[in-house]
Amino acid sequence: MKTIFVIAPHADDETLGCAGTILRYRDEGASIHWLIVTGMSKQAGFDDEQISTRDAEIKKVQKTYKFDSVTQLNFPPAALDTVPMGKIIKAISQTIENKVPDIVFTPYRNDAHSDHKIVFDAAMAATKSFRYPFIKRVLAYETISETDFGMKPEDRGFRPNVYIDISSYLEEKLNILDIFQSEMGEFPFPRSRKAISALANLRGVQCNALSAEAFMLIKEIM
Repeated sequence: MKTIFVIAPHADDETLGCAGTILRYRDEGASIHWLIVTGMSKQAGFDDEQISTRDAEIKKVQKTYKFDSVTQLNFPPAALDTVPMGKIIKAISQTIENKVPDIVFTPYRNDAHSDHKIVFDAAMAATKSFRYPFIKRVLAYETISETDFGMKPEDRGFRPNVYIDISSYLEEKLNILDIFQSEMGEFPFPRSRKAISALANLRGVQCNALSAEAFMLIKEIM
């Protein structure tokens, strides 16, 4: 039985990037663990209502996915660059040591959101093979509205080389995204049901499936 570890800079990134994959692994009997790196707090500028709403969303999403565990590090969102890198690496590493995953999913490094870059770099430090030999595969997922807006001149762009057929799970992915009410909008807003379906269909075309999620393989040990 595989153990899957999904790293999300913010609650909803895991669903945008790999909800269908999570659901498919769940049905295949995998143990799945969700790590949320940032969290809303008054210190980070959020009010009681926002914090309460997000907590309720996380609990509902956890129940829907049937995650084996959820870990919230509660670093400040949109301000990870104010946190010492060693502190982030240590927190992620400790969770990985505890869960002992075979496969790790992480955001793409060149996303527009600076938190994603920092989480990717921390994840790379926390998945070194000589320290964590049980990790056999590391994959970067794409996050619509972040990956496609990461227009760094030196970046060649998100170029997937791994596709997972989620044809049977697309509708459930969209329903889970609707739980994050403040994050979703109406088309042509990128985080909309229509836009997310279109991306899944495009990735499906690229791998001869009705719908798919795409990843960049960072490391694989066979």
